[in-house]
Amino acid sequence: MNQQQEALKAYIGLLRTSHRLEQLAKQDVTCYDLNITEFSVLELLLHKGPQTIQKIKEKILIASSSTTYVIDQLHKKGYVTRTPSEKDRRITYVELTEAGKTLIEEIFPTHAKRIAEAFEQLSSEELTLLQKTLRKITNETK
Repeated sequence: MNQQQEALKAYIGLLRTSHRLEQLAKQDVTCYDLNITEFSVLELLLHKGPQTIQKIKEKILIASSSTTYVIDQLHKKGYVTRTPSEKDRRITYVELTEAGKTLIEEIFPTHAKRIAEAFEQLSSEELTLLQKTLRKITNETK
């Protein structure tokens, strides 16, 4: 098999694996009336603290209009607040409310455990190699 065929097989494998992992994540969040994008925003805010809408868009890889919509939905549900920047009125910070923090702290341990279980057949070295390999592909395709 040549390099191109190997690359295509790897690509299909990545898509299948990504789809399966996304399905696992959806199982963790749908019972909380969240979609996977809303969960991703809450998770980001839990681990990184208040973020600008632009940073959220960059970190969770969705379009600007979708980011605003997702944040609107989370705001309506009472999980996030928006605070305009004091220095630049064009910038808005998004942060978790107490309800949002409580919710994501309830969901995240189960989610983390499920993802860890999905990778448990890999050794620590294999996980490290996988992370490096995926990072390399990401950096080469920017």
